[in-house]
Amino acid sequence: MADSLTHGRVLKIALPIVISNATVPILGAVDTGVVGQLGLAAPIGAVGIGAIILSGIYWLFGFLRMGTAGLTAQAHGAGQTGEVSAMLSRSLMIGLAAGVVIMALQIPLFWGAFQLSPASAEVEGMARDYMGIRVLSAPAAIALFGITGWLIAQERTKAVLVMQLWMNGLNIALDVLFVLQLGWGVEGVAFATFIAEWSGLGLGLWLCRDAFRTPAWKDWPRVFDRARLGRMASVNTDIMLRSVLLEAAIISFLFFGADFGDVTLAANQILLQFLHITSYTLDGFAFAAEALVGQALGAKNRPRLRRSAYITSLWGVIVTVGLAASFALFGGTIIDIMTTAPEVQSAARSYLIYMVFGPVLGVGAYMLDGIFIGATRTRDMRNMMAVSFAVYCVSLVILLPAFGNHGLWLSLLVLYIARGITLGLRYPALEAEAA
Repeated sequence: MADSLTHGRVLKIALPIVISNATVPILGAVDTGVVGQLGLAAPIGAVGIGAIILSGIYWLFGFLRMGTAGLTAQAHGAGQTGEVSAMLSRSLMIGLAAGVVIMALQIPLFWGAFQLSPASAEVEGMARDYMGIRVLSAPAAIALFGITGWLIAQERTKAVLVMQLWMNGLNIALDVLFVLQLGWGVEGVAFATFIAEWSGLGLGLWLCRDAFRTPAWKDWPRVFDRARLGRMASVNTDIMLRSVLLEAAIISFLFFGADFGDVTLAANQILLQFLHITSYTLDGFAFAAEALVGQALGAKNRPRLRRSAYITSLWGVIVTVGLAASFALFGGTIIDIMTTAPEVQSAARSYLIYMVFGPVLGVGAYMLDGIFIGATRTRDMRNMMAVSFAVYCVSLVILLPAFGNHGLWLSLLVLYIARGITLGLRYPALEAEAA
């Protein structure tokens, strides 16, 4: 089996995810662009803040994709076809139920969000209208996390790409129709996403139709098995806690950056886009690691697990070296495209060196995340993230007063390094589990 783990197989899994991720910023740009044609500032702000709030709420359930991917990959590798189908049923039920809860609690959730991120009365009113429509597709949006993880676990990333292209393509077409042709304004953008997400769920279910052709998907004693549900709950809880700590680090970075003035804040926001590009690109190879490592662990095949980790990580390193070189050569040009403000351009260039080192220093954390998700070693992920977060906080205390914004970027790189080292120290235990 180890011989079947070729570079071509890894690329076949990874590249559709990379292409899929590339469509995400395009959709955001179109959403902003169509409301920008209205000639008013408030609709642009309303769509922007509304999308951020909903994305933040939905992100709390991102564990469903990761947990489903790891557990399904292991069941697939072990040849447990009935459990593979049951995992799809569990993830769908959890996703749909979570979406209903969000719909029911939308009033306090939205109120709390605007307390944390206040806006003008006009923008807040439009944003509430926007979110009031979009939240009606919360069950579909969160259930899609589970479907995506389930497909990735079986290396069906082309299906994930098809879903993403369909939803984003439909969303863009409906944006143009509802906003530019029918004049529905902010509500038109919301309705476009609402329709796209529910249609995406329908397409996702169709792509998973093989699972529904066997009775295992509705084998309720298996689906609701207490031990399996407990295992899924444990894995998902660990991932959620780990993700909360990671998000806390990113939010603190933004907050501390705001203390250095508007120019530095703007420069940091532009440079963060470089890290987003890195993340979107490495996702493909990290997802490949989730699938292949999970399958190897399910099959209790240690050589295959090691080769899975090695090949996916090798490609991760190759890609990050390419990204680092591209940022070094063309980073200044990219900055100039993103902003025309000379002072922001100058400030961003002074911190560009961190974008060159960022991908290389962060590749270990990215790839080990995928490896540990596939192995469902989520307790290690949670604990090592806690250690890394503590190291990050200590770095802030030492470096921020001494070096200002340079210290802030150095602390973020320290977080990357700490995540890679701490997870790397736990890798031998992960591999031993497959022995």
